Amino acid sequence: MDQYGKLEKSIQKAAWSAISKFEQHTYAGLHLEKISNSRDPRMRTIRVDIHWRGVVLAPESGDTYGLLAVLPHDKAIEYAANYRSSVNPALGILEISNDAAIELMKPLLAQSVATTDSPLFGHVSDPDLLRLGIDPALLPMVRLLMSEVLLEAMQPMLPEAQYTALYALACGMTVEDAWREVSQYLPAEPLHEPVDTSDVVSAMERSTDRIVIVNDEAELRHILDRPFAAWRIFLHPAQRKLAYTPQYAGPAQVTGGAGTGKTITALHRASYLASQADAPAPGHPSVLLTTYTNNLADALTGQFDQLVENEGIRHRVEIGTVDRLAYHVIERARGTRPAIAVTKDLRQLWAAKAAEVDATFPVTFLEREWEQVILAQDLHTEQQYLTCLRTGQGRPLSKAQRSVVWQVTQRVVTELLARNQATFLQLANEAARILRETGDPLFRHAIVDEAQDLHPAQWRLIRAATAPGPNDLFIVGDPHQRIYHNRVSLTQLGIQVRGRSRRLTVNYRTTQEILAWAVPLLGEQPVAGLDDQVDSLVGYWSPMHGRRPEVRATASWDQELAALVAKIQGWLDGGMEPHAIGVAARVGYLGKQASALLAERGIAAAAPRSQGKKGAVRVGTMHGMKGLEFQAVAVIGVNDENMPYQRVLADDADDPVASALDLQRERCVLFVACTRARDHLYVSYNGAPSPFLA
Repeated sequence: MDQYGKLEKSIQKAAWSAISKFEQHTYAGLHLEKISNSRDPRMRTIRVDIHWRGVVLAPESGDTYGLLAVLPHDKAIEYAANYRSSVNPALGILEISNDAAIELMKPLLAQSVATTDSPLFGHVSDPDLLRLGIDPALLPMVRLLMSEVLLEAMQPMLPEAQYTALYALACGMTVEDAWREVSQYLPAEPLHEPVDTSDVVSAMERSTDRIVIVNDEAELRHILDRPFAAWRIFLHPAQRKLAYTPQYAGPAQVTGGAGTGKTITALHRASYLASQADAPAPGHPSVLLTTYTNNLADALTGQFDQLVENEGIRHRVEIGTVDRLAYHVIERARGTRPAIAVTKDLRQLWAAKAAEVDATFPVTFLEREWEQVILAQDLHTEQQYLTCLRTGQGRPLSKAQRSVVWQVTQRVVTELLARNQATFLQLANEAARILRETGDPLFRHAIVDEAQDLHPAQWRLIRAATAPGPNDLFIVGDPHQRIYHNRVSLTQLGIQVRGRSRRLTVNYRTTQEILAWAVPLLGEQPVAGLDDQVDSLVGYWSPMHGRRPEVRATASWDQELAALVAKIQGWLDGGMEPHAIGVAARVGYLGKQASALLAERGIAAAAPRSQGKKGAVRVGTMHGMKGLEFQAVAVIGVNDENMPYQRVLADDADDPVASALDLQRERCVLFVACTRARDHLYVSYNGAPSPFLA
């Protein structure tokens, strides 16, 4: 469907006409042709129009045919001649491999054998490779692989599940670990062993990630007429298995790198749980789908509306931020709307109250201590604070220093009360307390997206708002995309996910070339997950390929802006739509200057989430790009002044632990911005480059 969506409208119309005629058995003019010397005798082509043909997989018996591709005439003939279909004996799914390209690799692989005596898979037996679903016909080639580079070169030629198995083994996983990766491709229905590898039709029926079986013209029309955006919420096997598991015994967690489909999985999980729930009373949805920011919540709403057409199911799901949930709980309990403290005023308040007690701590430190220790642990007395653990806080404090910090925080809290104001984190703590005291959870299920960015107070609210039990919490996130200060241990909050934690490893958004360039931006420091375990990107890869990212150095900011305009103009001249281009800067004023110059040169620019402005390039901050994707992304101003952004870093001499966490967060911000790109990534800087680019 991704390929179908990219066809010109006239070709889509011709393809629909050909499919319709085929379904009605009116083959005249379609020329269902067998290809001579094809590597797969089941391959056929049909005429779409004078210049285009469809590639069709014909069964050995029966009347179920598979349309594999719609391509220009010569490319369709080439596809049908060079590709081979097979049934994976371990998984039972249909697979397509480029046998002609694999044959061309043989001389190169044979040559590499002479240069080393360490085969890449020398430690894995043939029976184990077959158990992982490796095609017996590919075993001789697998034995010729001497390096990961050669394996990656073969990736476009191999079926996805088989490459996943080989890549997992090459990354150092055991055969058992590799099977856990591969088993995500297993169909939902149990397999009848042994798999009949000659039954292509049954294999197609099991391959629900790539093949849709249609029974009549009306059903086909419904599928092809759906807006292309709807296909972005289509599930791959690993995602489907997680989203549609009938029951988790308790909280479940899904992690994975950028583009692995965590949010899509969360949307389907919400839909599934809502479809299983009883119809709620008006205004009382049974499922909460929540995230960190309003922008992300709006995106979830749009995607969920595309996924769910049934109004009854839609009304069973409430979508919004945790802050919004806290606000509504407090509003309902008090009968009045709470007033939120403005960040700028809050900073001035901290400075004033610190001066009253002659505290010499920086304002940023006091704010962080209040949010990450006192509010995070929901401490209410000075004694609790004096004796609490400050895990992860690098600057040690004596009891006398803690007492001073407590005095400042209490003066700030008292002043906020006098102003009838509060922060969202205060509201979250209060809302959680209200729900615990009433013992009346609001939801049966909660789906939490971008979980790595939530604060402990927000987690306490989610826990209090959701009735404990099977399928209560479904948590998705990526610690490598943590772009805010919050760090959480779910275990310490009483949320146990061990044994119910799964990881997605295949990136379906970004090309392997962009991924291989972006992952090193994260550095080599281990990243802590929400379950107190180190989170790893081992086995993280993409089945898509494209151009390598371009890094552009300039002498000045003006030159960098001029180069940006030239790059965007080149993308537009190449046929790219303006709204498919994103420009990200670490700080807002750089983006504003880029927007102004683009407008001056006749290229409209708009905010990243602007609605209905398809004629405008999207320009914003790196933080503002979270949750979005573009065909091409330009990341600008990546020099040593802006990345890392010095104003948000703790003083290394004053607090080395906080400084290290801030640096890692800045790495994550850059990684998030770069992995918004699907096909093209352009990174530029002026002066000295960011140390992260090394």
